[in-house]
Amino acid sequence: MGPADAVRAIERVLLDGFDPETAPARSAVPVPAGELLLMPAAAGPFAGVKIAGVAPANPPLGLPRITGSYLLLDGPTLQPLAVLDGAALTALRTPAVTAAALARLAVPEAEHLVVFGSGPQAYGHLDALLAVRPLRRVTVVARDAGRAAALAAYGRGLGLAGTVGGPEAVAAADLVVCCTTARTPLFDGALVPGHAAVAAVGSHEPAAREVDEVLVGRAELYVEARGVAAREAGDLLMAGVVGRQVWNLAELVRGDALVPVGRPRFFKSVGMAWEDLAVAAEVYRAGRARAAS
Repeated sequence: MGPADAVRAIERVLLDGFDPETAPARSAVPVPAGELLLMPAAAGPFAGVKIAGVAPANPPLGLPRITGSYLLLDGPTLQPLAVLDGAALTALRTPAVTAAALARLAVPEAEHLVVFGSGPQAYGHLDALLAVRPLRRVTVVARDAGRAAALAAYGRGLGLAGTVGGPEAVAAADLVVCCTTARTPLFDGALVPGHAAVAAVGSHEPAAREVDEVLVGRAELYVEARGVAAREAGDLLMAGVVGRQVWNLAELVRGDALVPVGRPRFFKSVGMAWEDLAVAAEVYRAGRARAAS
C-alpha cells in the first residue's frame, strides 16, 4: 500500500461523514523510557487500538523513536483481524493526513517544499506530498548534516532538485512541513510567503511547538479536530488563539472551510486514533484482495 492509497483512506472516512470531534481521546502514560500512548477508535465495519511507545533515547542507539503495535478488530464482534507494526503504520498515516490537508491548502502552482527534519516522517512526508502535488524542488533543514544530505539525495532520486538549507529557506517556500522533535520554533514566521501552506506534525504536547506566534497570527488555521487541538496543539496554544476561527480536517476535506488567498495557511496535526484505523483498515482490505487474487 502506497502513500496515495493512505491519503485516499483518510479522505474517504471524512467524506463518508465521520466527525473527528467525536473521536476518543488519546491516553498518555509516562514511563521510565518515555511515554506509552493508547489510541482506540471505531468507525464503519472496523475497530482498533494502537499501543505506541515514544522513546527519546532510542535514536542514538540505532533504534526507532516511535515503537508499538496496532490491533485491528472486526467492528460488530470485536474479534481480532490483524496485528500491524505500529511504527510503520504511524509513518504512513501521519504523512497521509498532512497530504490530505496540504492538497487543499497549497496554491495550484506550488512546487518548492521545505522540510524540517531528516527522520522517517520527513521521508514519508516527501513521498506523500509527491503523491498529491507536482513538486519540483525540496530543501531539507535538519540538525544532522549527513542525514539532511541523505534526504536531499533521496529527493533527487525522485526527480526533484534536492538541496540542504537553513531556516531562512522558508522565505522561498510554497510548502513547509515540520516533522521534528523541536520544542521551540524552527524559523521566523515573518519570512513565510503569503501564498505558502505550512504543516507541523512533530509534537502532541501543549508546551512544545515548531512554529512561532508570528506565523500563527498571520495564518488561517486548520487542525484535525478542535477538541484535541485545544488539549495538545502547543503550536496554537502557546500562540494564544482563543477566539480565533480554527477549521477542522473534515471541514477542509469536504470543502466547507475557508482557504484564503494572500495569507499563509497553517495545518497543525497531533495524530488521532481514527487516522490509524482508516489506514490500518485499508492495509487489511488490500491484503485480503491480494490473497484472493
